[in-house]
Formats: sequence, structure tokens, C-alpha cells
Amino acid sequence: MVTRIGSKQRKTRHKFQKHYRERGKIPLSQYFQVFQEGDKVNLKINSNIQKGQFFRRFHGFTGTITGRKKGSCYEVTIKDGDKKKILYVHPIHMKR
Repeated sequence: MVTRIGSKQRKTRHKFQKHYRERGKIPLSQYFQVFQEGDKVNLKINSNIQKGQFFRRFHGFTGTITGRKKGSCYEVTIKDGDKKKILYVHPIHMKR
């Protein structure tokens, strides 16, 4: 296999770019959101925070909170094609 050069955020110049009105301080209400099991969430990476980021392919997907929480991150189940996948995502990267 080929050795990949770079980090998780390579080739994401336009994908993770924010609107000019969204730049600046991060709202604490988004950072400390609380979700319940079964909530539907939209996955959108906030590029200011690397903690709890998921792989860039899943940016824009919709998932379901499946209950278990690891630290400050939630377990989210998504469907990628025919497979179900589990991601651990920080609340700053999720929208209800």
C-alpha cells in the first residue's frame, strides 16, 4: 500500500471552509450541547477544533445517537452505502 503523506485534513480547503459570518469565537452553547439516545444529528466538521473530529468523507452525513458516551464525545451510527458505521463525535461537530 502507498504511504499517505499529510494529516486528516489534507485536501479539505473548500470542504471545511466557513462562511465569513461564522468565523471567530465558538459559541459555548454548541460546545456543550446535550443529546439523548435516538436523536438525529447532522454531521458538520467545525475546522477550528480538531478534538472529536471524524473522517472527512462523512462530512454532511446524518446519523443517530446510539447512547454510549466516551468522555465528551457521543457514539453516532451512520449508514455508509450498505454498511452501518460507528463514529465518536464531539458535540461541536453535530447539529440537531
